[in-house]
Amino acid sequence: MKKLTTLLFFILAVSAFANVQLPKIFGDHMVLQRDRAISVWGWADPKEKITVSLNKQTRAVIAGKDGSWKISLEAEPAGGPYSLTVKGKNTITLSDVLIGDVWVCSGQSNMEWTVRNSNNPNEEIAAANFPTIRHFKIPNTVASEPQKDVLGGEWKPATSANIADFTAVGYFFARELTKELNVPIGLINTSWGGTHVETWTSREAFAATDEFKAMIAGMPRLNLDSLAKQKQRETTAKIEKLQGSLDAPGTSQKWIDPAFDDATWKTMKLPNLWEGQSLQDLDGVVWFRKTFELTSQDLGKDATLMLAMVDDWDDTYVNGQKVGSTRQYNEPRKYRVPASVLREGQNIVTVRVEDTGGGGGIYGDASTLAIEAGSRKVDLSGDWHFRIESVAKGSQSVGPNSYPTLLFNAMINPILPMAIKGALWYQGESNAGRAYQYRKAFPLMIQDWRKRWGQGDFPFYFVQLATFKANNGTSENGSTWAELREAQTITLSLPNTGMAVTTDIGDPNDIHPRNKQDVGKRLAAIALNRTYNKTRVDQGPTFKSLRIEGNKAIVTFDNIGGGLVAKDKYGYIKGFEVAGDDQKFRFAKASIEGNTVVIYHDQITKPVAVRFGWADDATDNNLFNAEGFPAAPFRTDTWKGITEAGKFTF
Repeated sequence: MKKLTTLLFFILAVSAFANVQLPKIFGDHMVLQRDRAISVWGWADPKEKITVSLNKQTRAVIAGKDGSWKISLEAEPAGGPYSLTVKGKNTITLSDVLIGDVWVCSGQSNMEWTVRNSNNPNEEIAAANFPTIRHFKIPNTVASEPQKDVLGGEWKPATSANIADFTAVGYFFARELTKELNVPIGLINTSWGGTHVETWTSREAFAATDEFKAMIAGMPRLNLDSLAKQKQRETTAKIEKLQGSLDAPGTSQKWIDPAFDDATWKTMKLPNLWEGQSLQDLDGVVWFRKTFELTSQDLGKDATLMLAMVDDWDDTYVNGQKVGSTRQYNEPRKYRVPASVLREGQNIVTVRVEDTGGGGGIYGDASTLAIEAGSRKVDLSGDWHFRIESVAKGSQSVGPNSYPTLLFNAMINPILPMAIKGALWYQGESNAGRAYQYRKAFPLMIQDWRKRWGQGDFPFYFVQLATFKANNGTSENGSTWAELREAQTITLSLPNTGMAVTTDIGDPNDIHPRNKQDVGKRLAAIALNRTYNKTRVDQGPTFKSLRIEGNKAIVTFDNIGGGLVAKDKYGYIKGFEVAGDDQKFRFAKASIEGNTVVIYHDQITKPVAVRFGWADDATDNNLFNAEGFPAAPFRTDTWKGITEAGKFTF
C-alpha cells in the first residue's frame, strides 16, 4: 500500500510539472516592448530544456531546480504581427504578437473606469477601430506575499467588440499616441477602485524609510484565510449590535409594503455613502425607507423621483409600486412616478440597494435627492430608516486596503520581469485624509516600482485630482483635496514625472467625472512631448514666484506657453484668494498683466500669501495658457493644513 501511495504521488507530481507554462500576462494579441531586451519566462520540469522563438530569434535555456526559467531575447523594433513559440516537452504558440510600447495603467476607480461609462459611450464604442492598441486587465486580487503570476486576464485589440471594458483613460491616451506614432500600444490595466497608495507599495520599500518602517515592522506575516474568518466574525458581531441578527430569507419583501412599520430601524443621513457612517466595510444589500408629505395641489400629474446616485444597484418603490431600477453605480437616478401611485398626506419611498464592493449607498448632491410633484420640489435628503438584508461574501474577506502591500504583491510583482515603456497613474481620492503624508507615500511607490522594474527612471505620468465636492473644503475650513493636489504637485520633483491637471473637466457632484477623453489627451500630450520628443506645450501655468508691491500680490508663472488667458467672457479671473498676517483668506480680484497675475483685495493692505484653487471643488479656476491647459492649483504659504496628523495605519 505504501508503494502504491508513493507511486501515485510521483505520477501526480510529474503531471503537475510536465508541461512548460507561461505566466498569464503572455497570450495571443499581446504587445511586447520595443527597443528593449525582451524577457520571456515561465515554469517547467527541473532541468527541462526550453526553446523560445520570436521573429528571427531563437534562444534556449535549461530550467532551474525549482522548474523556473527565463530567457532574454534581443531588442526588436516596432512591428508584427509575429508568433511567439515556447517549446519544452510541449509547445506553446502565441499568435498575433506585436512589438510596440507597453504602458502600465494603475490607480483607483478613475483609472479602472471603462469606456462604456465615459462621455458618449455609444459613439466611442462604434468608432473603435484601433487594432494595434491592445488591453490586458489584471483581475482584482490581494496577496499577503509577492506572487509569481496574476490570477488571469486576456489581451484584447481595441475594436468595437472589446473596447467597452477598456480603461477609458488608458484607451484615450493610447488613441492619441497611435494617431501620431503609428506604433502598437499595449495597456496593462492593473487598477482597483477605492484603493490606497500604500497597498501598491512593497514591504521592502516601507522598511527602508523613516516614515513607514515602524508601521511595516508591526505588520505580521498574514494568513488571509484566517483573517477572512476573523473579519466574518467581526462583521456578524457588528450587525448584531446594530440591528440584531439578519432576517430570514424572504422577509425583505414585506418592507416594500407602505404599511410596514420601520420604527425600530436605525437611521442614516442621505445622500452619503454608508462607509462614512455606521456601515464601514460592508458590501451587501441594505434597504432604505423615507416618508414624505404631499398636498392635494401636488397630485393629479406624474411626479419625478430623483435619487441622486446609487452605488451600485437599486430597485426603487413608491407606496409599494416599483418605479425604477438601475444597474450602474454612477448613473443619476430619475424615475417617473405615475399620478395614480401618489396620495394626499403621507407617502413612502423604499429603495433596495445592492453594493458589490467598494463604496455603497445613495450618494451625490443633496439637491438631487427629491421628488418633484406638481409645482413643488420635496426635499428627501436627511434621515432615512435602513436595515441590512444580507452581506456579500467578499465583504467578509480581506480587502485591498486591509493591509499595505496587498496589491503590489498580487497585481504588480508578477509583471515586473516584463519590459515596459512607462506608467500612467490616477489615484489619490482615497488618500485625501492623509494628504500631507502622501508627499512621502506617493514618491515612495514610484521609486519602488522603478527600482524593481530595473529600467531606471522610466516615464511616470499621473492625473491630479479633479474637481469634486468631497467635504466642501475651502481655505476657510480646510481642504483635504487641495492638500492632496499639493502633494501630487510636489511629487513632480522626481525625475521623468508629469502631471495632468483636470480641475476644469471634473464634476463637482461626481467623484467619477465622465470626461475621460480629455484626461487621456492631456496625459498623451505629456508623453508625446517628453517621451517621444514631439515638441509641444504639454501643461498649463505653474506657480513660479510671488512678490508684494504695496497692497498687491504679483504672481509669476512657468509654462505659460503662448500666454496667460482667462476663460471668461468678461475677462475676469476666478479662483484666487489673498491673506494678510491674520491668515484669513478672502476671494480676491485678479488681472493678467503680461506674464503675471496681479491680485488684491480692498480690505487687505499688506498681503502676505496667495492661494489659487484651494478647495475640494475648484470649478471656479479659469486661468489657462493660450494652448488651453489649466493652471495648477497652488498656495504660497506653508501654514499648517488639516491633514498633517493623518498617518497610515492598518
